[in-house]
Amino acid sequence: MAIFFNPENALKRAEELIKVGQKQDALQVLHDLITSRSFRSWQKPHEKIMFRYVELCVDLKMGRFAKDGLIQYRNSCQQVNLTSFEEVTKKLLRLATEKAEQTLDKETLDVDDPWFKFLWETYRTVLEILRNNSKLQALYAITAHKALQFCKQYKRPTEFRRLCETMRNNLANLEKYRDQRDRPDLTEPETLQLYLDTRFEQLNVATELGLWQEAFRSVEDIYGLMCMVKKTPKSSLLVVYYSKLTEIFWTSSSHLFHAYAWLKLFRLQKSFNKNLSQKDLQLLASSVVLAALSVPPFGQAHGASRLEFEIEKGRNSRMANIIGFNLEPKHEGGDTLSRESLLQELVSSGVLSCATQEVKDLYHQLEHEFQPLDFGSNTKPLLDRISKLGGKLSAAPSLPEVHLSQYVPSLEKLATLRLLQHVSKMYQTMKIEFLAQLVPFLDFSDVEKILVDAVKHNFVAMKVDHVKGFVTFGNLGIESDELRDPLTVFSETMNKVRAMLFPASSKRGDVAPNLEETVEKEHKRLLARQSIIEKRKEEQERQQLEMEHEEEMRKLNLRMQTEVAEQKRLASEVEDRRRQRILREIEVRELEKAQTLLENTERRWTNREERERKLLKLAKTMDYLERAKREESTPLIEAAYQQRLVEEIESHEREQQREVDLSRERHESDLKEKRRVTRMLSSESFGENMEIFQNRVIRLREAEFERQKREKEEHLQARKQERDVKRKRIYYSKCEEERIRKLQEEEEARKQRDAAGPSQSSAKYIPKFRLSQATEVSGSADDHQWGSRRPQHSGRGNAAPLVEGDQLGDGGERPGGDSWRSEEGRYSFRSSGPRSSFSSRTSQP
Repeated sequence: MAIFFNPENALKRAEELIKVGQKQDALQVLHDLITSRSFRSWQKPHEKIMFRYVELCVDLKMGRFAKDGLIQYRNSCQQVNLTSFEEVTKKLLRLATEKAEQTLDKETLDVDDPWFKFLWETYRTVLEILRNNSKLQALYAITAHKALQFCKQYKRPTEFRRLCETMRNNLANLEKYRDQRDRPDLTEPETLQLYLDTRFEQLNVATELGLWQEAFRSVEDIYGLMCMVKKTPKSSLLVVYYSKLTEIFWTSSSHLFHAYAWLKLFRLQKSFNKNLSQKDLQLLASSVVLAALSVPPFGQAHGASRLEFEIEKGRNSRMANIIGFNLEPKHEGGDTLSRESLLQELVSSGVLSCATQEVKDLYHQLEHEFQPLDFGSNTKPLLDRISKLGGKLSAAPSLPEVHLSQYVPSLEKLATLRLLQHVSKMYQTMKIEFLAQLVPFLDFSDVEKILVDAVKHNFVAMKVDHVKGFVTFGNLGIESDELRDPLTVFSETMNKVRAMLFPASSKRGDVAPNLEETVEKEHKRLLARQSIIEKRKEEQERQQLEMEHEEEMRKLNLRMQTEVAEQKRLASEVEDRRRQRILREIEVRELEKAQTLLENTERRWTNREERERKLLKLAKTMDYLERAKREESTPLIEAAYQQRLVEEIESHEREQQREVDLSRERHESDLKEKRRVTRMLSSESFGENMEIFQNRVIRLREAEFERQKREKEEHLQARKQERDVKRKRIYYSKCEEERIRKLQEEEEARKQRDAAGPSQSSAKYIPKFRLSQATEVSGSADDHQWGSRRPQHSGRGNAAPLVEGDQLGDGGERPGGDSWRSEEGRYSFRSSGPRSSFSSRTSQP
């Protein structure tokens, strides 16, 4: 497989192979490029490559290659440019359609041609790729419409069924995985309209192809779609929906639901079609009334099983829900949908009043009139006139052409049933010829079929006797001729059989003398036979008990052997399961490790490719931005430079002119000053005045110098005294702490000596009160000398040492830092004398 880092090189190589007639190799080259990693980020040359790729796929009829290429190109265009993918898909469909149209013979319609099959596979491939993608739903709808028209144009019922099933599965998967990304949202009006248009087109094609089962499933799809989104479609779509329902129900002989669908259609047209003329309204109302009259007056067959009844009830409920379509409250079951309730609703809602006069007369004739002998003659003219009514509705072009003649056969059947019902109430028997004359619009063979159907559904009770030429009405009992004659023959035959088996004896006197002896012998024989039977029974019971005991033992042994074998089998199965479980766990762990490693590798590759793609995209974006910025800023910079150059020239000229003016002014002022100084120098008192001025300035400066010197010396002296005071206080504090510590140590040593004994104490004893007095004296001296206001503490060891940073009694702070380390401080400490001299010095002001 050749690797092309530049896609245009691959396209050039494919063109070269096409020129030498190697299209297969050219397709393989482009296929390798499309499935490579470098093709995953979309670029503009990719679109040209895909156009050439689909052309080769169509020429070579390589549908599999086309599918792979479209999937890869969809993934690369998913987030960047889906319009390019749509163009490539449309071109594939267009090329496949053109090839199929060129090769198909319009006269013979050779639909088994390979190009025809390739076109069908192309439609299926495109629908599979475009399914359940919110960004491609418009193209999906267009492709679905084209596929439906394909099935309609070439009369392909099998492909149509597959197409309907494919779209049905796609919709089911959409509802099942609706939380995934890029899934169409059916609650959006545009998406819902696309799906509805596709389903209605599917319904139209199904009815035109005569596939009524698929048409009904399409109706169920539309109903399920509406239940899914809980929204009612537009009235124009509802009109098409109910018009197709009328055709489907009429074809399936569901006359009751056909009539209800016509009623819904009539209400829709009357409510939403403002251009409906009076003639069209009469035609629609007549269709509704005739559809209701065409419903058979009997229901389910008499004697049907409960299962059949439940199936029929479920079917009726399903049909009622589809007819209801959320416009009005749904019917709860099949019992509420009946011929009687429908006719009552037509009368109460005024539909019957909108129908033509012929339909009204027919309704009254069939439902309310009771004229058995004149019923057929009065009904036939009405049916003839109704069969001529119909036509296209001018204000409702979406509805099919209405023909009332389609209801005439059902109305003739209803008229026959009504006639038989009326005649059965007046007559018990009637000649067949007379009954045939009462039904002038049907042959008697047809009348007889209707009669059998009516008897089957328990609508009328009657019997036709062709031998005698009579029709008998009423309930037929067991004593009828049909049943009485066979019973008589059977009785006579049984009597003959009895006479042959037991003939009558003529010599009864010969039998009477030996009757008592015969009875005694027979009695003894019966007693002996009874004893033999009892013995045999006992023997049989004993043998039976032995056999049962043996059988019980055999079963017990067999059960024990079976239990032993079962335990062995269970043990072996447990061992096998344990071994298999261990092997399975090992395989699962290895598989998980391999899967984890593979996932990590794929994730790293994916992250790496994503980073590379982002960096490449960012680099391209920065290049484009920088180039665009430079292209836009170049003329602006040039214009700014020219403007700045002009401004600089003007500024330079202004500065130069201002400099010349200033120089001229300074020169003139200097000349004036020169003249004034010259005049002053030429004066006689100039020397004396100058000397007086100098002396005055010198005196002022000397006085200022002395003042500043004096202030500085005073400041230095104050700071020196302050440092001395701080230093002395620190020193005194340390000395006091040392003295008190020594006193405490001596006191501790004395206590130890006192505890050891009076003979061992050799140190000088210091009374406790003297120690306290010394402490008080030192404290008072300190207060007297330094003015400290520290609190007095009784006892020994309670003098708190003064540390650096504590507040002093006179409000000043203790010296901090390293100021005491200076030469001046060290000199002061060296020059300090004994304690008395130190105290005298500190007391000086």
